[in-house]
Amino acid sequence: MEEKQFSGILNGAVPGEPVKKDENSRRGNWGNQIEFVLTSVGYAVGLGNVWRFPYLCYRNGGGAFMFPYFIMLVFCGIPLFFLELSFGQFTSLGCLGVWKVSPMFKGVGYGMMVVSTYIGIYYNVVICIAFYYFFMSMTNLLPWTYCNNPWNTPDCAGVMGTPRANATFANVSAVVSGMTEIVNRTKRTSPSEEYWRNYVLNISDGIGNFGEVRLPILGCLAVSWVVVFLCLIRGVKSSGKVVYFTATFPYVVLTILFIRGITLEGAVSGIKYYLTPQWEKILDAKVWGDAASQIFYSLGCAWGGLITMASYNKFHNNCFRDSIIISVTNCATSVYAGFVIFSILGFMANHLGVDVSEVADHGPGLAFVAYPEALTLLPISPLWSLLFFFMLILLGLGTQFCLLETLVTAVVDEIGTDWIIKNKTYVTLGVAIIGFLLGVPLTTRAGIYWLLLMDNYAASFSLVVISCIMCICIMYVYGHKNYFKDVEMMLGFPPPIFFRICWKYVSPFIITFILFFTVIQYKPITYNDYVYPNWSLIIGFAMALSSVICIPIYALFKIAVSEGSTFLERLKNSVKPDPDWGPALQEHRKGRYATTGPESVEVCPLKEDLKDEGKEKLKEKEDEIGLTIPGSNGSTLNPSPSA
Repeated sequence: MEEKQFSGILNGAVPGEPVKKDENSRRGNWGNQIEFVLTSVGYAVGLGNVWRFPYLCYRNGGGAFMFPYFIMLVFCGIPLFFLELSFGQFTSLGCLGVWKVSPMFKGVGYGMMVVSTYIGIYYNVVICIAFYYFFMSMTNLLPWTYCNNPWNTPDCAGVMGTPRANATFANVSAVVSGMTEIVNRTKRTSPSEEYWRNYVLNISDGIGNFGEVRLPILGCLAVSWVVVFLCLIRGVKSSGKVVYFTATFPYVVLTILFIRGITLEGAVSGIKYYLTPQWEKILDAKVWGDAASQIFYSLGCAWGGLITMASYNKFHNNCFRDSIIISVTNCATSVYAGFVIFSILGFMANHLGVDVSEVADHGPGLAFVAYPEALTLLPISPLWSLLFFFMLILLGLGTQFCLLETLVTAVVDEIGTDWIIKNKTYVTLGVAIIGFLLGVPLTTRAGIYWLLLMDNYAASFSLVVISCIMCICIMYVYGHKNYFKDVEMMLGFPPPIFFRICWKYVSPFIITFILFFTVIQYKPITYNDYVYPNWSLIIGFAMALSSVICIPIYALFKIAVSEGSTFLERLKNSVKPDPDWGPALQEHRKGRYATTGPESVEVCPLKEDLKDEGKEKLKEKEDEIGLTIPGSNGSTLNPSPSA
């Protein structure tokens, strides 16, 4: 008996409910709930937690930034996370199928697919560069340690001096102290920066000058896509096993690097720089905007991945509990990573005799320039480099698994035939091959320009628009009372009142604030001293709009093909829930989902809530006395006595 109870808890059953075998044999489920939690943690915890949050924290007031950050987590991050998980879990469908709730809004699902496609293309290129650095770290001497390489320029000045100096850990300070004049040059470039720009990227002079493909990077890109495909070869059944390693080992590496970092001279000054609160910045709207944006983007909201991963849960899984665990874990990881990053940067700043702000960086500059340079100061530096880049690879793969699965699941659910479900592996292979081919231009000499363009435009304000429209559709078109009842049917308890208020009012307001903040704070993208030409910015905006434009285009299409003699009739019919909306398995289709007629679930405008409640009670009474219910096509639907 105890073993059965434990099994029920492991599989996410609501406490007090009998454990049911609700495995979706046609579509598949997670092996157990731990796999879902680990996969979602791997999806949410990505490269941004390591290379973006620590930088935002020190730039926006250090420890003072934590206050707005956690406020936004509570009022926006966790509620949106719970909304998307419950949305996907209730219907057991991916980011396209869930819009049976209101078919006119299916364009939101297509927008999610477009965003996931863009992110999946450039994200895997970043992973492949981490693979390249990982392979290059398998040596006795890291290639970015000294300035005596063919790719170095006269402006190069390394923290380790030259190979002739016996630059061991014991005399690093002496070497560095003799280089003060060089370090203070305005044109000083580090060997790690020149290795990154002149050797790894062999960067061209502009975004329009592609040059040749960097074959080592192309090879690593192929390796990256092969790894992703093999891990998803059996869908969630295989990826669910892989995440036991990919989602947990980064924490082992972070802990090893943290312990090593805090034992270094100058580490405390780096951590102080990271955490020292500047309370006056709390009154700055930009700090709150950065906090809201970081929460929103780091949790992966509106990508479609959360809906997709939750769709493989069992129907009665407690996704409320999961949303809190995963969201808090994601944010705690960001804070923890800040200690790891700034302890090492503080050590390097101490030896260079400069302020921490002069060595701090974010994005690729932190991952492939600043941090690798700091690692050259450590004894057995190749070991620490291997660990660091292996951690980046695992963090990236965790997110990439979900991005690819989101696209594959959307295609399979949309076609929905037995053949496509049985041959899902071929769909995965096809998407992986297309992703690889689309990523090839990013391995050219101009690739970094395009990668940063996609990162800044393709997945920016469009995500905010998608998330806002999703909230409006669920809360105000489908009806918040309908959705609250759906969640109660699924979990065994209604959503807490705090989440109901956030879903209806607070979260949409914060999302709108993020959108306005993004527009107001917009600045044209630059890369170091390179200013992007106007034509490339137009392409960037086109990528951003390509996901949002799906929403009105599909809405107009759906209205045009809906039944009705007038525009208002077509509009009303296009927003009505599809007859198949609801739980996927027949055993869970109870109450108003017991029949398959389209009248079983209606859209509930706020003004008619009381009237609809009265109709629902009347229907329930009719069900009890066994009356027939007319269907939309004139047929009669007899409710099951067991319903």
